[in-house]
Amino acid sequence: MFELRSGWAWSWIAIGAGLLWLFRAGAIGLPVGVPVVAVGVILLSGGVSLLLWPGDRRATEWTALVGLVGGLLGLLTALLAGSLAALGLGASAIAAAWAAGRIALDLEPRPADVPEPEPSLALSAKVALDDVLLGYELAIRGRMFTGREVDRVIEEVDDCRALFERQGFLDRPETYHQAPPPLVSPRTETRRIAGHAVEVLRFESGYAPREGEPGRARWLANPGCRDAFAYVLRGGNVLRGGNVPHSGEAGRPWLVCTNGYRMGYAAIDVRVFERFATQLGVNVLIPVLPLHGPRRKSVHSGTGFLGLDVIDTLHAEAQAVWDIRRLLGWIRTQEPKAVGAFGLSLGGYTTALYSSLEDGLDCVVLGIPLADVTRLLVRHAVPEQLQLALQRGYSLERVREVLRVVSPLAIAPRAPAAGRLMFGAVADRLVTPDQVRDLWRHWGEPEIVWYQGGHVTFRVERAVFAAIDRKLEASGLVGRDIRARGQRAGPVAATPGPPGREERPA
Repeated sequence: MFELRSGWAWSWIAIGAGLLWLFRAGAIGLPVGVPVVAVGVILLSGGVSLLLWPGDRRATEWTALVGLVGGLLGLLTALLAGSLAALGLGASAIAAAWAAGRIALDLEPRPADVPEPEPSLALSAKVALDDVLLGYELAIRGRMFTGREVDRVIEEVDDCRALFERQGFLDRPETYHQAPPPLVSPRTETRRIAGHAVEVLRFESGYAPREGEPGRARWLANPGCRDAFAYVLRGGNVLRGGNVPHSGEAGRPWLVCTNGYRMGYAAIDVRVFERFATQLGVNVLIPVLPLHGPRRKSVHSGTGFLGLDVIDTLHAEAQAVWDIRRLLGWIRTQEPKAVGAFGLSLGGYTTALYSSLEDGLDCVVLGIPLADVTRLLVRHAVPEQLQLALQRGYSLERVREVLRVVSPLAIAPRAPAAGRLMFGAVADRLVTPDQVRDLWRHWGEPEIVWYQGGHVTFRVERAVFAAIDRKLEASGLVGRDIRARGQRAGPVAATPGPPGREERPA
């Protein structure tokens, strides 16, 4: 395979694509050529930025996003109009997105105890997909914080830290989490989702920050967090072919699968986790994190969970743990054969946290898990916004201390050592490999699978699912014959569809 030796040389692919789009826009003319001009300008400016300022991650993110959009636009036009010129434009834009991924791969540091990425066409494409998501995050960012709002956050962080120190939560963060009451008779509605009959559970969360905690009134005023939701796929019915859920199946194993950031929509989450029900016969419960899916407070799922307003992050994560612990209690009333936990990304962070507070889990699988929210904020915050906050007195150290009470790095794991498994991507741009490594170390260095890919491509990594299935078998959740059947079927790439009809809190 031909590889340029100078990493900066890949930027000329984006520059060339931008010039090609602008040249074509001149031939098309206005107003039809306006979107062509827009794509060309962004690809050209992105390529120049990658050439002159390769350390700016936003350059690779914008180039990857616009390259993919331009590629799809060009290919669609070629299909509809039979235009070879449009096909060439689309191909050049896709090449620019790939080049952004290749440059991003070279720019990432190489943390210790993580295998080296092996540069290839495929790995660069996987990194580009991560950057497409990051570019999308740049595109949908809401308004910037004002100085007054930053001052409010700083005051809340300082007050919260002082309160937690007085209460002893900083020394013993596990004592911050109160045991929730049992969940009895949640409201259940059976709906057809992604080709499956799915039970949608809804119940009043009952979570509330402690009296006197900063941000308590603001959090309780959020209607999207009053009710909790979960989706249930019953695996026994799937294996029998009927796929019609019913209760009362004592003795069947359960797997709690916690979604990642920006997920929470049933149409997406069911597709991501369905293989455990359809191929392995496990009952699957998918909790919806606060501020996600039907619990969202804005157009975009997850908005408000992660950001510089970290007191909201504190309450969101504390409520997530509260809700899932209630759901675990409900599962135990079903007389399960075994209970496992599986979390992805932000869901991996949450799974690591609640499994460190709950006994009785037979296995815990943490996939591409976040470990340190403060480190994530520094990496993905808008640089100008973070700089403004730091100038006004925003302390990253105090933020880390406050978030310690919801940090899986601050609490000893309870899952049996033989039942622990992690997997991470060596070229992850969203949750960088050092985060996975740090949680792996804290959890006693259990079995871990490192794959040559990015954050969003785990679904096509056979080594990941082979390890998960082995762990589920060893922990008593599936039999060997069923695991072999699942391995023959292999992982299925996620096909996120539209959110569909989602129930919103009243």
